[in-house]
Amino acid sequence: MSHIVTETRDRIARIELARLDKKNALTAEMYAAMADALAAAEADRDVRAILIHGAPDCFAAGNDLADFVKRPSFDDSAPVMRFMRAIATAAKPIVAAVGGPAVGIGTTMLLHCDLVYAAPKTRFQLPFVGLGIIPEAGSSMLLPMIAGYQRAAELMLLGKPFDAEKAMAAGFVNEIVPPESLLERARQAALDIAALPPASVRLTKQFMKQRYAKPLAELMVEEAKVLTERVGSPEAQEAFSAFFEKRKPDFSRF
Repeated sequence: MSHIVTETRDRIARIELARLDKKNALTAEMYAAMADALAAAEADRDVRAILIHGAPDCFAAGNDLADFVKRPSFDDSAPVMRFMRAIATAAKPIVAAVGGPAVGIGTTMLLHCDLVYAAPKTRFQLPFVGLGIIPEAGSSMLLPMIAGYQRAAELMLLGKPFDAEKAMAAGFVNEIVPPESLLERARQAALDIAALPPASVRLTKQFMKQRYAKPLAELMVEEAKVLTERVGSPEAQEAFSAFFEKRKPDFSRF
């Protein structure tokens, strides 16, 4: 059974995260499927907007750490890198509907989306530092740019969970929507975009993102290199071991 469900209807390409038994924790296969779905949407002339969502009470709990530890690759061909490049460079607008946990990549991918709608009880988190690694997907540039340095530093350095109101104050959530109408609100936004002149929409997005597209691409490569190194570091190994052993990590000896 696929953990990524795709559908194209009403000029909207829908990408659904559907691994709810694992809180939509992302595996290499899921990254590959999402990268393929984004590429297909970009290539389809009939598609005018892309909608990404999970369930109303679960968006994405970050990487599946068991899968991640087995395949901690961030080279150009790695599925996670293919997905991050695809979402960062998508020419067509991306709308996201976010509810429940949105951890790690579940938050950083939203920085590349054009419109983000969140349920009131959404729990965002950027736990990279606490795992002995660093942020990815260009988030070390995008979040300070969107939220301001101090807000970004609080969210990234402390790595504590935060709610939808704080995410909206940080600038990467457009609207907080009741969970029962979350998906429909995001879908309506995608429909509104799909009804607009498509070339004008794409060009407007292009010009809004143009000034930082090149430095963002370069930063993502640099982040990936350092992230690969950090996965093998003693700090990260202690963090991962503590996670699997269900204990608090001890960084006092580092």
